[in-house]
Amino acid sequence: MRLATVKTAFGTTAVRIEGEATSLMESTMLTGIELDFDDVGALLRSGDWAKAAELSGEPMVFATEDLAPVVPHPEKIICVGLNYAKHIREMNREFPEHPTLFIKFADALTGPYDDIYIPEFGTQKLDYEGELAVVIGKRAHRVTQAEALDHVAGYAIMNDYTLRDIQRQTTQFHAGKSFYRTAGFGPWLTTSDEWSPGNHARVRTSLDGVLKQDDDTDDLIFSVAKLIEFCSSLYPLNPGDVIVTGTPEGVGFARGEFIQDGQTVRIEIDGLGHIENTTHYGELAEGGCGPNCSCHH
Repeated sequence: MRLATVKTAFGTTAVRIEGEATSLMESTMLTGIELDFDDVGALLRSGDWAKAAELSGEPMVFATEDLAPVVPHPEKIICVGLNYAKHIREMNREFPEHPTLFIKFADALTGPYDDIYIPEFGTQKLDYEGELAVVIGKRAHRVTQAEALDHVAGYAIMNDYTLRDIQRQTTQFHAGKSFYRTAGFGPWLTTSDEWSPGNHARVRTSLDGVLKQDDDTDDLIFSVAKLIEFCSSLYPLNPGDVIVTGTPEGVGFARGEFIQDGQTVRIEIDGLGHIENTTHYGELAEGGCGPNCSCHH
């Protein structure tokens, strides 16, 4: 099944997506069943979340623009760098013996179709990174590869949006990777009974319709199962935690081209849908919304 977090006039709500309704103007409308949780993260932390997600509720119709980050407030967002061979070569890095990890804060997340606003001091080297995101559904602590996928709730898409100039100021990736409201996340959670690694799913990233990244999620150096084993050996992974598995070759930094004012990044993974975010130069007022926001402030 597909589970989403949807913005409403009263905040957000978790929804089980049932299908697509008739398109209205330029918006794609979706149909779903409202669940008794504020968001998908709260649902996953509820205990028997799979059973709760199947319960009946109020039907609703909403636009794709109403989708919030699928898990708005993960306890942990663990990102993996240097996990596709060709990307490692284009970045002139050494092949890692162990996963290269860095942390992204939940403040960095934004909806799968939200606009992104970057103040002038950060606009010099804006970059896209299309990635497969893994969402944990059952606590995992020191699990083996063989056990690892049993702890996955499902999968989604994330843009590890990067301010390269800030990232490259130090040896630590975090500062350039966790900028406020830049990481599109969604469009929904596709549960692990319907989608899993190992099916040669393509991950593709386009900038204003021009294909930039195109690779196979099976080409990860460290598989999803290996990443869960490794991360869970360091700390417990709890329901709603997210592992972002790395990006393929074709990033802007390697090409010497970056996201410009008004350009749109689209990331799609076979079987998981797509996300699409447009970048704008300029400040977004604290607590405010851009012109395409539908969160009803």
